Amino acid sequence: MATERGRLLAIDAGTTGVRAMLVAEDGSVVARGYREFPQSFPQPGWVEHNPDDWWTALQAATADALAAGATSTGDVSAIGMTNQRETTIVWDRATLEPVHPAIVWQDRRTAPMCERLREEGWDERIHERTGLLIDPYFSATKIAWILEHVDGARGAAAAGRLAFGTVDSYLIARMTGGVRHVTDRTNASRSMAFDINRLEWDGEILDRLGIPASMLPEVLPSVADFGVTASDALVADGVPVRGVAGDQQAALFGQACSSPGATKNTYGTGSFVLMHTGDRPVRSAGGLLATVAAGAASSPEYALEGAVFVTGAAIQWLRDGLGLIEAAAEAGPLAASVPDSGGVVFVPALTGLGAPWWDPYARGTIVGLSRGTTRAHLVRATIEAIAHQSADVIDLMRAEAGLDLAELRVDGGAAAMDVMLQVQADLLGVPVRRALVHETTALGAAYLAGLGAGTWSGPAELRSLWQSDRLFEPRRGSSEATRVERERWRRAVERSKGWAAPN
Repeated sequence: MATERGRLLAIDAGTTGVRAMLVAEDGSVVARGYREFPQSFPQPGWVEHNPDDWWTALQAATADALAAGATSTGDVSAIGMTNQRETTIVWDRATLEPVHPAIVWQDRRTAPMCERLREEGWDERIHERTGLLIDPYFSATKIAWILEHVDGARGAAAAGRLAFGTVDSYLIARMTGGVRHVTDRTNASRSMAFDINRLEWDGEILDRLGIPASMLPEVLPSVADFGVTASDALVADGVPVRGVAGDQQAALFGQACSSPGATKNTYGTGSFVLMHTGDRPVRSAGGLLATVAAGAASSPEYALEGAVFVTGAAIQWLRDGLGLIEAAAEAGPLAASVPDSGGVVFVPALTGLGAPWWDPYARGTIVGLSRGTTRAHLVRATIEAIAHQSADVIDLMRAEAGLDLAELRVDGGAAAMDVMLQVQADLLGVPVRRALVHETTALGAAYLAGLGAGTWSGPAELRSLWQSDRLFEPRRGSSEATRVERERWRRAVERSKGWAAPN
């Protein structure tokens, strides 16, 4: 179904910058724009942003994309937005001015508050209702911190003058001139205060944290009417915002993973693995998170999510910490210059271990060194570790969801390494398919907006538009070799656990 104005504007408001991308009706990328914004670290463990910097970067990136695509503002049919999740902003409804800098998802200042919740026995209730674990990562305790520490904030919130939102909510408020205070289910599901079963804010959790329900945005499906642009916003007056999703759910949708068992992995600084689980949330006993997936229908869809802390960051450590390579691009060819790691196993627990191990006291471990070990073997062991960590998460997902994995779709910077993706296919025993468009978060936002604007008919049409760059088939004829490698990896993981734990 064609629209009157054919191009979609996707906005990806990330942690370090904002990307704008123009997408045509055939799903191709017409043009891109990108602008970084400053980071602030006022105390150890604290990470903040100035929300005005997001708005400035968004305007500049959009202008760059429109200019590069020779597109006028009147040629944009709809806007889709994806964003860094969990980052928390509280602002004045009348002026749209934040009462405090945005507290970024990486911020750990609310760890004591989370510990008190655990001591009070909230673990099971929060996990059952929200699908999450109690952690400063999520938004709810960040809101409570702002209300507790900003002069006058609690009274203003009780009087209904303050609004909370994640990045999508705040930017939509700015884009619509303050008319709309909305979010989508995927972002709400990362707050630790949203019941993913009933699809509504949880009053009991809000009461415990002292958060007035009046602060919270209206929660909509990921394809919905999120408002229209005001005359002084990014594009022409009255352009509809039709799609919103948190970045990892947008990437799942951008990979056309919209049916149960469809799985994607984004290999960035860390890795985020998401498996679509259909119309039911899967309760994980192994440390995975249940979350709402982005979808085209009003009925909810769900996913399992597992986060690996260090993947691409391990390549950076080889470059900056050890000096084994001069540039990250050297890692793939150097690893491919040897047939295997020569018996070396590297567990890159440089900041502890994430899913499925969840050991903050684990530390990086290299075992199996010999006189024959070269820098190529160490780089190869690092590449293999990225694949092993992802396999740990995916194996658990298969077991807990009870779903078959036909293939793994991948994106992210480290996915450029052919040798790593081949190892990943070998370890999983399923094909690994790399996306042609690497910016799958922005592409997912464009897909959602296009569905809302009538550009495309549904997920089936989007699956036909999605394009692969390359397919990596498992090479091994014997499962025994993979079994031995996986067992050796697990032995190394056990040696890395608990290393930094106090006596």
